Order: sequence, then C-alpha cells, then structure tokens
Amino acid sequence: MSKEKLVAILDKQKLIDGMVKKQTSPHSQRVETVLLKQHDAELQNYIQASASHELATTLEAVSLEQAQWVWARVPSKRQNEILWEMSNERREQLAQGREPDFENSKLSVFELADGRLKQIPIQGRTDLENIKPIWIDLLNTSKAERAFIGAHYDIELPDPLEETELEVSSRFFIDPKDAIHLHSNFLLERQGEAQSVSVAFILHGGIIFSIRDEELPVFRLQKRRALTQPGYVTDCVDVLLDLYAADVECSADSLERIYATLNTVGKMVLNEHVSDEQAALTLSSIAEEESENGRIRGNILDTQRALNFLLRARLLKDSQIEDAKQVMRNIESLNSHTAFLFDKINFLMDATIGFININQNKRVNQLTVFSVVFMPINILAGMGGMSEFSMMTQGIEWPIAYAGFATASIVIGYLTFLGLKRFERKKLIRVAKR
Repeated sequence: MSKEKLVAILDKQKLIDGMVKKQTSPHSQRVETVLLKQHDAELQNYIQASASHELATTLEAVSLEQAQWVWARVPSKRQNEILWEMSNERREQLAQGREPDFENSKLSVFELADGRLKQIPIQGRTDLENIKPIWIDLLNTSKAERAFIGAHYDIELPDPLEETELEVSSRFFIDPKDAIHLHSNFLLERQGEAQSVSVAFILHGGIIFSIRDEELPVFRLQKRRALTQPGYVTDCVDVLLDLYAADVECSADSLERIYATLNTVGKMVLNEHVSDEQAALTLSSIAEEESENGRIRGNILDTQRALNFLLRARLLKDSQIEDAKQVMRNIESLNSHTAFLFDKINFLMDATIGFININQNKRVNQLTVFSVVFMPINILAGMGGMSEFSMMTQGIEWPIAYAGFATASIVIGYLTFLGLKRFERKKLIRVAKR
C-alpha cells in the first residue's frame, strides 16, 4: 500500500509538471516554482507519516529514478535508520555505499584477552568482522540493528519489552539452534524510586547477548570489574552468573536502605504523641517501602528461577555450579530478610493506624465531655423558657432574674466539669494500680 501511494504521488507530480512546462504563459516560471514547493511538502508529509521499514521497502520497490528523487528529500536525521532496513545494492545506489552506524544506541562488544575483557570499539557494521567476542551488550538498539547483529551471528535477537509478555514458564528455554534464552528483571533505582528493568539474555556460539532498553548500574559495575581484574571471567557463562550475583548484591543494598528508612519511621511512630499529619506521612513512607520491598522480592525470585533453569539444564561447569549455588544461598538469605521487613512494615502500619484511632477517640471524648457539661445547662434553659419561670420570678425585676439564672447555669456547668475530671482521675488511678 505504501508503494502504491508513493507511486501515485510521483505520477501525479510528473503529470502536473509536464502540463505546466507545455504552457507558454509569462507566469509559467512562477507557477512551476510554487508547484515544486507543493510537491516537496507532499513528499515530506508522506515521509514523515511512514515508518523507517516502510520507507526502506518502498524505496526498494520503486524505480531507481523515483527512489533517488525521494531519498534526496529524506531528512538527514532519518537516513541512518532507513539505511539499516535497506539492501546493500539499493544502499550503494542511493547513499554511495554509506554504512549505517550505531548512532543512537550503545553497542558494547567485549573480547577475552589475557584473562580480562577487552572492549572493541564498534561504529558501523563492518567493525563486527574478524572479532571473536564473548559478550555483546545491546542498549536501546532498533529492530533493524538487532536483526543485522542476529543475522551476523546466526541468531534471532528479540525485543526485551516483548519478552515481558511471555508466561514466566516460557522465559527460560533452549531453542532448536541450541541457543539458551533467559529473560530476567533487574533492579533500577532512579531518583528514590525503584523499578524493574527487563533484560533478555541469549547464549549462543560462546557469546552472551544482553538486550535491554535502560542503563543499569549492575552492568556498569560488571564491565568495570571484568576490564580491570584478570581472571574475573573465563567465558560467557561467567559473565551471566556475575551479572546475576551483582544484581543480588544491589538488591541487598536496597534492602539495607529500606531497613534504615523503616527505623527512622519507627522512631517517629513510637513517640508518645503522633499527629494526624505525621501519621499520614508515615503511612505514605511505609507504603513506598512496602512496594519496593515487594519489587525486590520479585526480582530475586526471578533470578532464582533463572539459576535453577541453568542448573537443571546441566549447562554449567563445576566451578560455575558452585558459583550459582552461592548466589542461590545469598538469595535465600535475602528472602528471609524481605519476610522480616514485611513483618516490620505490618507492625508499623498497625501502630500508625492505632495512633490515628487514639486521636479520633480523643476528639470523641472531648465532644462527650462537652455535651455532658452542657446537659444540665440545657435543662435549665428549657425551664427558663417556660411560662412557670415568669410566675416564679414575679415581683423580681427581669435583669436581676435573668442574671441570677445565667449565674446558676454557669456554676452548675462548672461543677459538672469538675465532677467529670475527678471521675477521670480516679479511673486512671485504678488502672495504674492494676
């Protein structure tokens, strides 16, 4: 459909240009200039509305002359992504052999040299020739870039976001080409908020491919260690196990931070007086830490499932089996720690809600005292409103009668208040003796 639309646009423009050139009007030059601007605007709208792979397919399908006409009007910032989708022959014709590069993505390729990882600089497609990597890390790569790298190493590289839609039981498998596929979530803390980042791993031909869309501190840490420490890794499986181990370490650090935050919240909750505003802030902090604690627990359980898959598939060497079991033991200790934090969170939540109920009970008690104090006054006020009051005060001037009535009401209310306070004091003393 895209090809037919482009051909229709170009044919229409060619027809109109031919009609204009046949005219001998003195204004034909001006008309031709205006039409050229309209044609360019129409083509720009078409290019802007089309996806990169659609444009590449269309440029392959139309004639070379038409393709050159359209390519000259493609914005330079979009040319690189379109070149990734284009065949070598048409790329030679349109871009004079220009190779697409990894401009917006971060492709890191590592070889093993003298017991250390050595990073190979990669700018374009030709840089992948004549190297023997053990780790290829793809960050923010496009579909076309993943397709090229996958074709180069005879493997299909998925989109990590699409992998999250798979069932958990389908995220770890071995495909017909004996490539090992694992999908895992890694913890990322950004501006005080934690989130899970999906990472797809593929082990194939002695290479581990890691595909992700977010920069992760775990990956930066592992690259730094492997580049500086000799013997840190020996093959691609060591890289994978070390990444999982570093993720567990990162989760442990986050749990320590949660514990410190809960200790601070606990000191606030266990004060003698907690206002409603403080209780609201406390509940908000507890809810945030509970959410992060649950996310960490989910991540380490996901890592545990991945390691179990590797152990069951018998894909590890003896030393790697011991490393995987050590990571599993660390995960077990973190599981018990997350359970402890959940208990602590529940306790603080109950304590905070208890203080909120105490504050409400205090307000209700104040209203009760207020109503009891004014109850005899209300009775007297009712009596003062009856006609019998005027009969009882007959012969007494009304200012004196009403002043006496008001004084008696105040005295009775005050005596009632003192009686209530005395009753409360005796009640507290009895409770204290018990």
